Amino acid sequence: MTTPVPQSLHLVTLAVADIARARAFYDALGWTAHGDSNPHVVFYQTGGMVLGLYGRDALAADLERPNLGEPGAITLALNLRTKEEVAPMVERWLAAGATRLTPIKETPWGAVMAYVADPDGHPWEIGYVPQFLPDDAGNLILP
Repeated sequence: MTTPVPQSLHLVTLAVADIARARAFYDALGWTAHGDSNPHVVFYQTGGMVLGLYGRDALAADLERPNLGEPGAITLALNLRTKEEVAPMVERWLAAGATRLTPIKETPWGAVMAYVADPDGHPWEIGYVPQFLPDDAGNLILP
């Protein structure tokens, strides 16, 4: 019998063109970087997970993949507890330097959402999804 792989995700690392610019963006959202300032990597504690920012060239070298391709093959999401929080949160991201990818829209399943991109083009879904509400600690637990 083999040991099962833990059903966990601990760290999402984004390849960024400029660490200082990327950090300034996430700091402008009000996020707090963990630990000392490092010119090569920045970490943010996000509930039970960590978001890392790592230089695109350094990550390509680590992966031994000289062409990482364009960002956007995945989306990241920030789920909010009410519909009313969506518009001001999208505006906060735009004020910090995000680019609007879609307008705020309602879906047939009751969600209210919009997509924005961080300065390196990583898409974020900002929304209210009644089936996936974060708990009081901000953690998303599947029903």
